[in-house]
Amino acid sequence: MTLQYYIARRFLGLVLVVSLVFTGLLVPIDLMEQLRRLGDDGAGIGDGLRLAALNLPAALYQILPLIVILSTLALFLSLSRSSELVVIRAAGRSALRAAAAPAVTAFLLGVAALVVVNPIVAATQAAYEREVAGFRTGISSVLSVSEEGVWLRQGDGAGQTVIRAGRASLDGTILFEATFIAFDAEGSPVERIDVERAALAEGEWLLRNAKTWPLGTSDNPERDATVALQATIPSSLTRAQIRDSFGVPSSIPIFQLPGFIAQLDAAGFSGLTHRIWLQTELANPTMLAAMVLIGAAFSMRHARAGRSGLMVLSALLLGFGIFFLRNFAQVLGENGQLPVFLAAWASPVAAVLLSLGIILFLEDG
Repeated sequence: MTLQYYIARRFLGLVLVVSLVFTGLLVPIDLMEQLRRLGDDGAGIGDGLRLAALNLPAALYQILPLIVILSTLALFLSLSRSSELVVIRAAGRSALRAAAAPAVTAFLLGVAALVVVNPIVAATQAAYEREVAGFRTGISSVLSVSEEGVWLRQGDGAGQTVIRAGRASLDGTILFEATFIAFDAEGSPVERIDVERAALAEGEWLLRNAKTWPLGTSDNPERDATVALQATIPSSLTRAQIRDSFGVPSSIPIFQLPGFIAQLDAAGFSGLTHRIWLQTELANPTMLAAMVLIGAAFSMRHARAGRSGLMVLSALLLGFGIFFLRNFAQVLGENGQLPVFLAAWASPVAAVLLSLGIILFLEDG
């Protein structure tokens, strides 16, 4: 156990070092990207740094499998150069037993990331999405989904309109059993409209069976209410704004995802993307263990055996290939071309089996 703890401690230290290296690379790159995208919307260097800092946890969390495989390669190459790996193998440790400590450590790291880091990433990602939406539209969010239904918000300098609907179409541009409440610039309600159906067109909502109450100009709104089979009201919303307001699934903590998916289904939206993300997150610890096994399979060789560079390159290519296949399967799952479970779990399980086969073939005959 002392040897296992030693290897695990070395592995965790290298994970920290590689993460710091990636942090130093990602922050300036993301800063330039934020200034390029939002510079025309009034974002300065301070805003860009804040956005880059909010986006950093999500970026590191996304490339965690690559950080793990690089840390694994650095671990076993250092053990090989110092001849510690030779001593470990001479003591009767098989390749699988030598790789067990970092593999289990990576799996536990994935579980800790899922339980602890994921909510932190979700909070910073949600704050990042609100900041970006605020720069682009002046409104932090135009759509939200709750147990009461779908909520939207639109507005301009003259006031804002809050919209609540019992359910909506998949893209949120058609609302059913909706209520529009208009507010003036001071925040006082001026009008309420209940409609059977509202469809978003170019610059306006097309209303069907609308009843309007003049809240701001009448002392008896019910007496002065009007009913129209067809009506329109101006809208500053676009399909793209509504689509972007869903945000990314990573902005929702893992523990809240099942409830949010149920709310999406009840409101009429498709929760397929969020289901794929949930299963992918649950499979992430297995993916990290697979990356350790892949790195170990190609780097558990003595430095004098030669071809170290070729083996490291092979490990990196295989690791990047598995990482790409997982993302590709996730996209296919989000498009409905693969079942949810298969899209999330096929790549990690295949990577574990493939890496075990390579270890047994190369190291244990």
